[in-house]
Amino acid sequence: MLTRIFFNKKILIYGLGLSGNSCFKHLRNKNKINIYDDNRLLKNKKNEKFFLNKNSVTKSEFDYIVISPGIDMQKCKLKSYLIKNKNKIITELDIFYIIYPKNIKITITGTNGKSTTCQMLYNIFKSKKFDVRLIGNIGKPPLKEKRIKKNTIFIIEASSYQIFYNKYFKTDYAAILNLNVDHLERHNNINKYAEAKIKLICDQPKNTLSFIEKDSSIINRHISTKNIKSNVIKIAYNNYDFFKKKINNKYLLDKNNLKNIHFVYKISKIFKIQDYNIFKSLNLFKGLKFRKQIIYDKLNLTIINDSKSTSFSSTNNLLSTYKNIYWIVGGMYKKGDKFKLKRKYFKNIKAYIIGLNKKYFANKFKKKINFKYLKNLKNAILTIQKDIKNDKNKKIILFSPAAASFDQFKNFEHRGDYFNSLIKRYNFYGK
Repeated sequence: MLTRIFFNKKILIYGLGLSGNSCFKHLRNKNKINIYDDNRLLKNKKNEKFFLNKNSVTKSEFDYIVISPGIDMQKCKLKSYLIKNKNKIITELDIFYIIYPKNIKITITGTNGKSTTCQMLYNIFKSKKFDVRLIGNIGKPPLKEKRIKKNTIFIIEASSYQIFYNKYFKTDYAAILNLNVDHLERHNNINKYAEAKIKLICDQPKNTLSFIEKDSSIINRHISTKNIKSNVIKIAYNNYDFFKKKINNKYLLDKNNLKNIHFVYKISKIFKIQDYNIFKSLNLFKGLKFRKQIIYDKLNLTIINDSKSTSFSSTNNLLSTYKNIYWIVGGMYKKGDKFKLKRKYFKNIKAYIIGLNKKYFANKFKKKINFKYLKNLKNAILTIQKDIKNDKNKKIILFSPAAASFDQFKNFEHRGDYFNSLIKRYNFYGK
């Protein structure tokens, strides 16, 4: 039986973050567990006896190696050992699947919009009194969920890192929202990145459903070479007008979210949820912090905190949605990223470049949009405050960095919180 796989086994947990901790607590009572982490500071009195050093690991034999998604097998301290024992590598999602193989699972992946799409679906299902859980990169780690019943539905946000390492995990419904250049520092090129994402669909059995963009050439090209067993539904973005009439939630009317809603609507209808319930939930949706989050919207000023943006692909649709944009951009650029905004939108944008890779962004914008160099986010805010003083038109302050945050911040949350604090400190609200 599958449920007996993790019983009386010798298991190495590599990486003691949220996922690793969750696996450790779940497996330790019925198996012999050891822990390894590149960061030895994670060892403490409670787990000290389980920790092994590198030499001890490489001399040991394990039945399974549970690897945290954030670990790059090609760059970590156990690289040679992992390559040698690749067939033993599993993930938290594998363990979760083996425990709950019959529960309905809806798994969402893609370059942009995963968390927001998962949250929208969750809210809709919750409004209809489904027993639904939000897990993966959003919500709780899968193994921390309690009181699971036969009718419990799981909505799962999955990254390319998680999907790439999975051995057993299968999903009843899979959605690849979009596929743009991202994480090439890990996957090396767009084709390997696509392979990691599409593995989610490749691993599905018969009588399951998968959803992809109809016009995504790279997704369609890769899927055409695979033996896909699921029924693939191709989403055409042909319901913009219909959704715009039904949705009065400003947060959801940009092009990125309208595309995501095509997926949300299609999946919701498969579960026979009526339009009234779908749109009531969407119109109540508050959005997730730092993801196209409108933090101020009065008179002639709208301020959007999109700190989660780490690539041009996640920002471009916002730039084509609004006019008169004061755009704060910059940080650590993503390998292979391209600025593909259509020329007709250039005149709407004034860019304020911050962060480590200023010259990179300047080169992308040269002869396209006006820009200024600023030392940091604080200077950008102060400069914009001066620049908008005499602008009587409707204006958008857009903090959508299109870059990673690690040059100046701990993470995108830290970056987003700091932006909010500056907006408040310098009295943009007119208080």
